[in-house]
Amino acid sequence: MPTRSAALTHASDLADFVAASPSSYHAAEEVARRLQEAGFTRLDETDAWPAQPGGRFVVVRDGAAIAWAVPADAAATTPVHVLGAHTDSPGFKLKPKPTIGSRGWLQAAVEVYGGPLLNSWLDRELRLAGRLALADGRVLLAATGALLRLPQLAIHLDRQVNEALTLDRQTGTQPVWGLGEPESADLLGELATAAGVDAAEIRGFDVVVADAARGAVFGKDDAFFASGRLDDLASVHAGVVALIEAAGGSSARSPSSSACIPMLAAFDHEELGSESRSGAAGPFLEDVLARVYASLGADDSERRRAFAASWHLSSDVGHSVHPNFAHKHDPVVQPVLGSGPILKINANQRYATDAVGAATWAAWCEQAGVSSQEFVSNNAVPCGSTIGPITATRLGIRTVDVGIPILSMHSARELAGVSDLYDLSRVARAFFAG
Repeated sequence: MPTRSAALTHASDLADFVAASPSSYHAAEEVARRLQEAGFTRLDETDAWPAQPGGRFVVVRDGAAIAWAVPADAAATTPVHVLGAHTDSPGFKLKPKPTIGSRGWLQAAVEVYGGPLLNSWLDRELRLAGRLALADGRVLLAATGALLRLPQLAIHLDRQVNEALTLDRQTGTQPVWGLGEPESADLLGELATAAGVDAAEIRGFDVVVADAARGAVFGKDDAFFASGRLDDLASVHAGVVALIEAAGGSSARSPSSSACIPMLAAFDHEELGSESRSGAAGPFLEDVLARVYASLGADDSERRRAFAASWHLSSDVGHSVHPNFAHKHDPVVQPVLGSGPILKINANQRYATDAVGAATWAAWCEQAGVSSQEFVSNNAVPCGSTIGPITATRLGIRTVDVGIPILSMHSARELAGVSDLYDLSRVARAFFAG
């Protein structure tokens, strides 16, 4: 079927996207690279921005990226449709003195980032990725190939391991990367070599650990897609694909007429609570929107009118029902891989979806020809949250929380449905069409 072929093509492109995005900084740059290749103009926050009608733009702030396309007939009260997602994932981050070792082994000193499923990182080939700040003021991205591994203790040395495996967050999570004494080795040197610079020039770094394996399609009828960082690069990728199409593909300019300004906002630090200058609780989106509407001649009242007619689609992964642990899920509402994207609902506003948002989401899905599922937590299991309530509170824009169902959330390697990934991008296109 053409749709199945398109879904597999989408999954393959997502695998490329994740491979190019081992850190939030790489993800933001990959968003910008793809959009620039499609004809978007990259802006710098320190520059004056050009007049915007008919233009397509992208701006990067640290590990976050925001991109938008302004119709040629856009006015001061034209609403914006923002698809929000995030570029970071739970895992590990290098500590300030990263080269350590013990008993002839070289190890990496790491700090736990967010809430990873620690055991899932065992016995995998891992890589380092992030940004390096140099003495001359340059900031470069760097990523190694497979370099590290967090080896599990053999069962012969822990006969109760299958009854209870618990990793100490300090002593049990320091991966090995070589043999020798730490005094004669330099882990940062591996990153410096990858970046083509002298390690002595490094003055600061933000470096994380990432799974080195490429995303893969498998299962009966190629139903499954497994990869690191699906939370939430699956949404970022869907947004990039949809925005390029909404903005006129690779043509030179945006469509001449549209009901809204389509915008992708890929934030950093969601896994930590979003409270940073590049997180959803920070000023990045508001800063960009202020400049966009200023370029359209909007005064404060007109911008508020535009916001009142705008929408934010907060897209992040949610839980599919687990066949081995169905009791952990709501007994009735049980989304499953391959049955469509999910609408996320919570009575305590952990998700921002309300009745009007649910109805509007249904309309976008119908327009895209996509089936949707609902997600709600079991009352006895605490519900996570997203950027949705944060941006709704900060900007007052109507917000709907959605995503795709996955298994193994916060694992080093998560599991999604191939068709769901593609269907999310199809709904995003309908959303951007206004």
